[in-house]
Amino acid sequence: MNFTSSISIIVLLLSVYPTSVFSQQAGDDANWKTDFFDDFNDFNTDNWQDQMLWVNNEFQCYVPDNQFGTREVSDGTLKLKVINIGEERDCDNLDKHGKKHPDTRYIAGRITSKNRQEFIQGRWTARLRVQGNGAASMFPAWWLLGAQNNEPPVQEDDENVCWPLTGSGEIDIFEHHGDHGPDQFTTGVIKSLGECDRGDWKSMRVDVKVGLSEYHEYSVEWAGSDLIFSVDGVEVHRNANEGDTYPEPMFAILNFAKITDTPMSGEWVMEVDWVKHEYMQ
Repeated sequence: MNFTSSISIIVLLLSVYPTSVFSQQAGDDANWKTDFFDDFNDFNTDNWQDQMLWVNNEFQCYVPDNQFGTREVSDGTLKLKVINIGEERDCDNLDKHGKKHPDTRYIAGRITSKNRQEFIQGRWTARLRVQGNGAASMFPAWWLLGAQNNEPPVQEDDENVCWPLTGSGEIDIFEHHGDHGPDQFTTGVIKSLGECDRGDWKSMRVDVKVGLSEYHEYSVEWAGSDLIFSVDGVEVHRNANEGDTYPEPMFAILNFAKITDTPMSGEWVMEVDWVKHEYMQ
C-alpha cells in the first residue's frame, strides 16, 4: 500500500476513534514468526477445504470445487463470489438441525482451514478487498472458529462442541454488511452466553470505516489476555480480557454470503491476496 493510502486509512479511523486508540501498533513484527502462509498461487487442499452448510437463514447455496467460478484462484489471488445464475436450482446445504436449504438462484463460495491449518492463539492476518462493496444483502467475511465446532464437515471424534462454547468460539476479524452502506466493516468477538446457540453478537464489536475496494490487511492477535484487531498494522479495536476465553485451536473461514432476499444480478467478489498465521517467538 502506498503512503497516500496509509494516510487515508488513518484519517478515516481517527474519524471514528480517539487518538489514544492508535498509541499502540500491533505487536512488534520482529518478535513474530510465520508458521502458515498461503498466497493462493493455487487452491492448496493441504490448507483449505470447501465448506457446505446453511447458517443464519442465508439465501445463497454454497457449492464445492469452484462450480460456476465461485472460488476461483487466478493471477495469484482467491476470488470468492456470490453469483445469480438466473434460475432456481436444488441446494444440498443443511443447517445444524439437518434442515435442507430451499431451492435458490444464488450460489457462493466458502472455504475453511478446518482439520488443515489450526492454531492456538498467535496472530491471523488476511489481505483482501471487496469489489463493488455496499450492495444490499452483501455479507463477505474473514473469521475464526474453535476446532471442536460440531458443524459440517465433522471429521474428527472431538468435533462435538456447539457454538459458541469454549472449543467452538467465534472471532470475527472482518465482516462487511452491505445493507449498512459502503466502505465499512465490523470486527470483534461473539461473547458466549454459556449455552448452545446463545451468543452476544453486538456488545464486543465495533464498526470501522475503511476503503474496502482497496487491499488492506485485516488481523487479530492475542496480546496477553487481550484480543487486538488491526487494519494494516494499526489497532482499531480491542477486546480486553477476552483472549483467555479462546484457549482452543482455531481454524479460519473465508466466505461470501447473501444475507437477505434483496434482488441482485451478476456477481459479487471478495478477492483475497494471502492469508497467514504467526506466533510470538
